[in-house]
Amino acid sequence: MLHDHLISNPIIPGFYPDPSICRKGDDFYLACSSFELYPGIPVFHSRDLAHWKQISYAMTKENGFHVFADKFNGGIMAPTIRYHKGLFYIICCNFCDKGTFIVTAEDPAGPWSMPRWITDIPDLDCSLFFDEDDRTYLVFPGNDETQDNHRAIFLIQYDLERGCRIGEKKKIWDSALRRANSPEAPHIYRIGDYYYLMIAEGGTEHFHSVSIARSRTVDGFYHGYEANPVMTHRHMGFSYPIDNIGHADLIETPDGHWYAVMLGSRIVEGQHKNLGRETYLCPVVWERDWPVFSPGSGKIEWDYPADSSLVWEDGRQTGVCVLAENRSFGTMLDHFDLDRLNFHWNFWGTPYGDFFRIRNSRLFLKCLARPLVRQLKFISFGETEKVTDDCLSLIARRQTDISFEVTAEMTFTPWQQETAGLVIMQAANHMYRLEKIAPNKLRLVQVTTRQHSLVFLPDYSAQTEEVVLAETDLSGQLEESCILRLRAEKQRYLFLAGKDPEHLIKIAEADGALINPEEMGGMTGTMIGLFASANQEKGYVTDHEASFDYFCYQPID
Repeated sequence: MLHDHLISNPIIPGFYPDPSICRKGDDFYLACSSFELYPGIPVFHSRDLAHWKQISYAMTKENGFHVFADKFNGGIMAPTIRYHKGLFYIICCNFCDKGTFIVTAEDPAGPWSMPRWITDIPDLDCSLFFDEDDRTYLVFPGNDETQDNHRAIFLIQYDLERGCRIGEKKKIWDSALRRANSPEAPHIYRIGDYYYLMIAEGGTEHFHSVSIARSRTVDGFYHGYEANPVMTHRHMGFSYPIDNIGHADLIETPDGHWYAVMLGSRIVEGQHKNLGRETYLCPVVWERDWPVFSPGSGKIEWDYPADSSLVWEDGRQTGVCVLAENRSFGTMLDHFDLDRLNFHWNFWGTPYGDFFRIRNSRLFLKCLARPLVRQLKFISFGETEKVTDDCLSLIARRQTDISFEVTAEMTFTPWQQETAGLVIMQAANHMYRLEKIAPNKLRLVQVTTRQHSLVFLPDYSAQTEEVVLAETDLSGQLEESCILRLRAEKQRYLFLAGKDPEHLIKIAEADGALINPEEMGGMTGTMIGLFASANQEKGYVTDHEASFDYFCYQPID
């Protein structure tokens, strides 16, 4: 029997892609990709699969986490979280560092261990599988040398204690479609008499999908299900409101019911994916030893009846608790009353140095030399040089609603080329900045970029255009303190400013689709935050700061 309560999608809204899930007893834990955001790999907890609270980040400076602020879509990709014999494991790839690594924790709330690097797995999306005989395996995508380097899925036994591979890798499956695009995100499960291999294929955008195969032995060649793909929305058309469905992970409840988490994107006025790839969930049933995703409809629904076997947390009470303690999604008002930043805040790149501080209920951001916009170049995966003097003075939170309003109060007197203010961005060189400049002006800057080729190919090139849409002289009005506001109604962005939040003046309107272009595909999601910059050459040093009294994010119905 099912509760009257509902599990509503997305279960984790906003830029939380590549979900992986595990269970210990009655408790579920979920980890997501974080790309170039710091801290890295957010970890969530739930007891009912409906209400999720962030409890940690697996990667911080305390365990050597390094990412650099480059294009926003490098860094941490596709973690897998698993629980085995009293220990939680996360395996993931960091393209800003040495590649694939494993971290462990007795408690997923942390602390997490220093990473153990697996340098002989040169690919992304590596997953852990613990078999019933205590053998451990790594399953990962790679180039198939026997088929013109087409992609395939490989398996190899791994010794966790010694940190080394055992034997040679073995190809275990290609993909459901013949020579499918991007077979990736593999997970192995032992269920009944079979080993099941579930993967994503079709690319992580509109043609994304979930496919499955099975074998009697863990290293035998896996035979694909005739009903593949078992979940996709690519047949729903480009106007369907949920897109990009794929990259799934299975979980069984204590009472024997099955669910799958996966990524998906809400589209906004066309094929724009402002919120990036979010975390969704659907029920799964087993028929004739194969899984049926979202039985009865075969697509991701906005709501599902909750499972009565789970420990339900009251939606009204828990919702308030989640927003008050975690504040990762939904309404958030931060007066900077704590001596640390809450979970909802992220940096772009590892925050080396002391460029930010909280004092007397205010956030101070130092005007670091680096501007928010600079020339883009292709991503060099696997770079190991940890550059620590190339930081951005920026903190931001995820957009979690299609329409929302952000308000912040800033005190800042700019010198020379310095700027500070409010920024909304989906990737490097795709942003709007409502910023204060010398001598005492406020301006709205639009930054858009046309990219050619893929960012990880050597022939990558891009042309960035930076345009001032509006400029207002503040002399005699907002000499020091001012209120900055962005009201976003889908793709209609309205920027306002003033002394009194109840009587703000319009600075300009802008088109949100320009910084969330269709060709970007929603790989990363939109971030909204605060910044300060000296806009100088590398090496410039100053102690000048902008300060912020509060930051408020509110969804708009």
